[in-house]
Amino acid sequence: MAQKVEVTLVDDLDGSDASRTVRFAFEGREYEIDLNDKHAEKLTKVLAPYVENARRVGGRKVRGGQRPKSGREQNQAIRQWARSQGIEISDRGRIPVDVQLRYEQAHSKK
Repeated sequence: MAQKVEVTLVDDLDGSDASRTVRFAFEGREYEIDLNDKHAEKLTKVLAPYVENARRVGGRKVRGGQRPKSGREQNQAIRQWARSQGIEISDRGRIPVDVQLRYEQAHSKK
């Protein structure tokens, strides 16, 4: 037996047919919203001046010939730094995004 499954995107703002899903991040959290062309264009225009003047985040940068730390080494370094700053952090599990961002900001100035 054959089946046909259709997925219809609905604009999250007004319930009309959406043409795309837009992903963005703000304040350390990632979001997705389904928008029609008009709303996607409006969002793009509103964010444009901020995007044009912002710094891109992501990827690993190697400073001064140092090799990038492994995930485990990086997490240990973040936890150690956080504790030295008086930030409570568990020994295991995921490191909160805000702590990761604060660590990156503190170490990008050096």
